[in-house]
Amino acid sequence: MNTSSYQNTFKMKKYLNRFAFVLVILSACNVSKNVETPKAALPDTFRNAAATADTSSIGDIPWKSFFTDVTLQKLIDSAIVKNYDMQLAIKNIEASQLLVKQVKWNYVPQADLNVTANTTRPSDNSLTGLSLAQYGIASKHIEDYSANLSLSWEADIWAKIRNQNKSALAAYLQTAEAKKAVQTNIVAYVSQGYYNLLMLDDQVAIANRNVALNDSTLRIIKLQYDAGQVTSLAVQQAEAQRMAAAELIPQFERDITLQENALQILTGELPGKIARNATLNDITFTENLSAGIPSALVSRRPDVRSQELALTIANAKVGINKSAMYPALRITAEGGVNSFKASNWFNIPASLFGIVGGSVLQPLLDHKELKTQYQVAKVEREQTVIQFRQSVLVAVGEVSDAQVKIEKLKVQQDIAAKRLRTLQQAIANSKLLFQNGMANYLEVITAQSNVLQSELELASIKRSELSAVSELYKALGGGWR
Repeated sequence: MNTSSYQNTFKMKKYLNRFAFVLVILSACNVSKNVETPKAALPDTFRNAAATADTSSIGDIPWKSFFTDVTLQKLIDSAIVKNYDMQLAIKNIEASQLLVKQVKWNYVPQADLNVTANTTRPSDNSLTGLSLAQYGIASKHIEDYSANLSLSWEADIWAKIRNQNKSALAAYLQTAEAKKAVQTNIVAYVSQGYYNLLMLDDQVAIANRNVALNDSTLRIIKLQYDAGQVTSLAVQQAEAQRMAAAELIPQFERDITLQENALQILTGELPGKIARNATLNDITFTENLSAGIPSALVSRRPDVRSQELALTIANAKVGINKSAMYPALRITAEGGVNSFKASNWFNIPASLFGIVGGSVLQPLLDHKELKTQYQVAKVEREQTVIQFRQSVLVAVGEVSDAQVKIEKLKVQQDIAAKRLRTLQQAIANSKLLFQNGMANYLEVITAQSNVLQSELELASIKRSELSAVSELYKALGGGWR
């Protein structure tokens, strides 16, 4: 190699090294500044929460440890596996996982294999035809055979590919959080449906007891009617009271069937009967339903975590749109074999060819459109920040709502239980007074009607309290562990 060639080679290497260094520096830059996850304004404690130093939360308890009823556990297990919303959430995770794997290949050059063979018969009066005649080429056909491998690579100068990777990963994590949210909802809905079913069982039993009680009263009044002590109106009133209690039985039985069907569908099963042995009063929870501290809620609630990830996606989208406004550097290379005759197609090395090139593309006329897309992406990012703050606010509100429901329903249940005991004593007293002629039949019927309504109301309050506990567990982000 002569001195001139050596110097040219040295200069070329020097320029390439400088160019590579510039690429490294540029690729380390990010054309847009990310917005950090805002610090949510959270209270020190939840409203209606009892003052305590305990920072633990029932939201951290696995659902099988929180809901201990065996039948309920089986229903929830079935729903987690067979519920169609859950199955769709799992499929979304699988699809997102494939996209995360795919986007990593954006760093790899695009490679294409191209094999072509064609023949052309130009017009005698065309420029090509006249050129062939001028050079004395008798053939009327021009053949071209080519087999080549082409490579194309875009330098990630403005972190566009890195932002695409961040966006794809955050979207994948969002699907995982969505699955957690679906499971949390399933656990809450199944438990609340199960508690409603137990309440209906209790109410059917209450209605049957009251029918039997009214039968006893009706027999006594009929005996007094036969003895001429009361009129037929008393018999009719007693019969009407009995039918009012009996009318409730088919209504509750209908509601039981509908609730069983709804639970079965929720658990991915065909509508059918649900075998159960527990009663509404068998379901109990610990008195200390600790909610923990509000700051821990942000990391536990799947919907809030999903909004955090949405901000990551929004940041990446801003970066991608900003980088589209800057020049794009693309390096291409192509090599293979080419020949005008099929017999010489793979004549190596005579048929070998190679091309290396680089290009810089700077948008001009569509720059305004790209700028608008960039500005829209920034506005959407601001919307994401607002949605995150809103999700935190809603989460804190749901916890406070569930806590006050539990607190006030307990008070309401105590009052209803005392009222029921008083009314039950009134029934016994009214019967004795009626049998001794010291009270009329209307007082007996009224006492029995009051007891029926009070018993039904107490069962409803108990169900509402258990449902509120499920709401609190869900609001605290429990149920996906």
